[in-house]
Amino acid sequence: MIEKQTTNQKRLANGLPGTSTAEAKRKRLTRCFQDEQVDVCWLPFLISLLPKGKLVLTMDRTNWEHGETPLNLLVLGVVLESFTLPLVWVALPHGGCSDSATRERLVARLLKRLPAKRWKALVADREFFGQEWFTFLRKRGIRRVIRIRADTVVDELRTEVWFETVQAGQLQCLFEKGRVYGSLMQVVATRDADGDLVVLATDVSIWETWRVYRLRWSVECTFSSMKTRGFDLERSAMTFADRLERLFGLVTLAWVCCLRVGVWRHALKPIAVKAHGRRAVSVVSYGWEYLAQAIRWEGTLAETYFGLLKSPFPAPGAAKTRVVRY
Repeated sequence: MIEKQTTNQKRLANGLPGTSTAEAKRKRLTRCFQDEQVDVCWLPFLISLLPKGKLVLTMDRTNWEHGETPLNLLVLGVVLESFTLPLVWVALPHGGCSDSATRERLVARLLKRLPAKRWKALVADREFFGQEWFTFLRKRGIRRVIRIRADTVVDELRTEVWFETVQAGQLQCLFEKGRVYGSLMQVVATRDADGDLVVLATDVSIWETWRVYRLRWSVECTFSSMKTRGFDLERSAMTFADRLERLFGLVTLAWVCCLRVGVWRHALKPIAVKAHGRRAVSVVSYGWEYLAQAIRWEGTLAETYFGLLKSPFPAPGAAKTRVVRY
């Protein structure tokens, strides 16, 4: 998968070693995606790559269509190196938003391996709201930074009324905590570059809220690098939920190999920065270039690269944000 950079089974089968026929190789791939034994291998390995200390987690969905069939994955992962490393995921049986029960089961799965004391905060967008959901997180001791809709009522007033004077680039917060979907939380707001109101319900320090919430974009970067910019996840023709989840697990393994190598190589030889201030390539693409080359032509070097997966990622950095009270 790393070498071919695709999830298309025909192309993957062509890359398998051996003198078997193309049909035999495709059947080998099919048996792999039908094998329930692989379901238990993802989480222990991915957990072993996490740095020590508190971790910011993100939750979001990625979706696409195969013909008229909607494919929809709910993913929960840890922010690392400006990406989100997926840890647990579930295929939804429909094309819309997830419900509270599905989210709760996903969080409960992760808590068995990553206790709440390791969670600095869970970051999520406006899709992930509701009293049952907020109460579940509070009872599990998980701090939240969740964007809520502008028409959400907090202490008898809509948030768009509370924060009608906030300007782009400025943070404002309620002087006291308000009740948001049954939970007593701090409410912080700003406006984005387009003038849209961004309201966050949070349990973390107001000095950290906006900085933590900005990390939510890391999950979008991950999805992008797994799809057309990376492993072409959307090219897969899998529609059965269990097989789609196994495919996503294999893509995650391939993706994290590239990220780990990219982080290591970047420390040795930093990625060039262009005139607009951004890197010439992402850390994942940087790692893929070296890893794919080594797999193809330099077996000993490839073993060295895969050996990096025995050690965890370095801890993420941080930045400060100014807050205005009123």
